Amino acid sequence: MKQDNILVLDLGSHDNTKITRLIRDCGVYSEIKPHDITAQEIATLNVKGIILNGGENNMIDGNEIDVNPEIYDLGIPVYAVGHKLAKVNNKTAWANTDEEIKEELKTFIFNDCQAEANWNMTNFINDQVEIIRNQVGDRKVLLALSGGVDSSVVAALLIKAIGKQLVCVHVNHGLMRKGESEDVIEVFRNQLDANLVYVDAVDRFLGKLENVNDPEQKRKIIGAEFIRVFEEEARKLDGIEFLAQGTIYPDIIESGTKTAKVVKSHHNVGGLPEDLQFQLVEPLYQLFKDEVRACGEELGLPHDMVYRQPFPGPGLGVRCLGAITRERLTALREADAILREEFASHGLDKKVWQYFTVIPEFKSVGVKNNARCYEYPIILRAVNTIDAMTATIEQIEWPILLKITDRILNEVPNVNRVCYDLTPKPCGTIEWE
Repeated sequence: MKQDNILVLDLGSHDNTKITRLIRDCGVYSEIKPHDITAQEIATLNVKGIILNGGENNMIDGNEIDVNPEIYDLGIPVYAVGHKLAKVNNKTAWANTDEEIKEELKTFIFNDCQAEANWNMTNFINDQVEIIRNQVGDRKVLLALSGGVDSSVVAALLIKAIGKQLVCVHVNHGLMRKGESEDVIEVFRNQLDANLVYVDAVDRFLGKLENVNDPEQKRKIIGAEFIRVFEEEARKLDGIEFLAQGTIYPDIIESGTKTAKVVKSHHNVGGLPEDLQFQLVEPLYQLFKDEVRACGEELGLPHDMVYRQPFPGPGLGVRCLGAITRERLTALREADAILREEFASHGLDKKVWQYFTVIPEFKSVGVKNNARCYEYPIILRAVNTIDAMTATIEQIEWPILLKITDRILNEVPNVNRVCYDLTPKPCGTIEWE
């Protein structure tokens, strides 16, 4: 890449990501590398400075670790931060707060390293377009386009780089939210003139899920069937040599390094089959999630698509509790659309991390049109979180809750009750299944 690079060498600190983000906030690209990276490897990168970021005494699992001493002979400024006072190249880090750390970093980055603040989405996109064209040439690339943030931004970037050489496959499994498949078609086929293959697999998926109650079994069926459908569509296409993926930087970090524990494995980092016939194209692997969104906006994608809230892979399949029926799935989809519409109209979509509806299998007695009815409840859930490991409940104002309730009861068929889930995580998970 052409942007200046500040390397953060991992010596066992939990703050690697924070340091990297603070550097990028200064407009300079930064990435985390293993502590034992070689001088030869560094020489292939456009490195302006090196930061050593260690844990207590640079220890990992009881073993002391250190950097390759050859890095000090590169003529690149080196700076140390960590839990203890450190001196490298006569530079010292005492900082305690994020703001103090950022100021220390600014001094190092711009004064000592003479780095240029050239990390922005315009430069990133221009670089990636050139890289993609060099990698792909005149060959074709296949992408599973779900309509999620990452796959949508990858698609837009690849369309800019190689146009109709990209083949997007959108599989509608019947478990999308209201209007999402239609939005994918409108944006990518009609507005961006993408080479889009739309697969209506609603009956196929719902048939496989019929009478399946166990949530893990539902997840496995949905995931396996999606792969089968995608493979079937891929076999119909000629000349595909590349597979594009929406791998982003947190996927790589969370999948672990030599000195960082695995947070969770990602299917697109080390989890692909060894006999994969495609070469991978992963243009977003350098970006954090907020940078992915900024990239999408720079590429001209609609705001609602770029800021789409987190949505589980199995979609509404794990929010339609128990065995999925078309009747309950329809009610769930309509109620979810009302919740999202009202949150947007009251500005809560910018405040709340994730909000959705759930429909259980059981019914409750109610009264409609002066007669007894026996229909389903809808459960509302709205949570805020930083890392999805814990979550707090959004305290929605009563008038907003009452309006949402009134609309659901009057506009959604087969529903006669609305509940609000007040359970934090822990002990409740964010999703119900």
